[in-house]
Amino acid sequence: MAIQVKCPQCGKMTEYSDKNPWRPFCCERCKIIDLGAWANEDYVIHGRPIEGDDDLDISKDSLAKGKIHTKKIY
Repeated sequence: MAIQVKCPQCGKMTEYSDKNPWRPFCCERCKIIDLGAWANEDYVIHGRPIEGDDDLDISKDSLAKGKIHTKKIY
């Protein structure tokens, strides 16, 4: 017997098996709606900011020594 789960988008009970190509969603529409929400940044996974160029120490001293390093942020 296949496992039945709620579709994360609409809540409809759906089969979670190889027979359902959109699992854990009930249909392609719900899967696309969820993907669109991620693309629209409606969902957020909180964490530390990614190190970017703003975090690099590119002072004249660092460039002269050839040692570009990350600034310490506390």
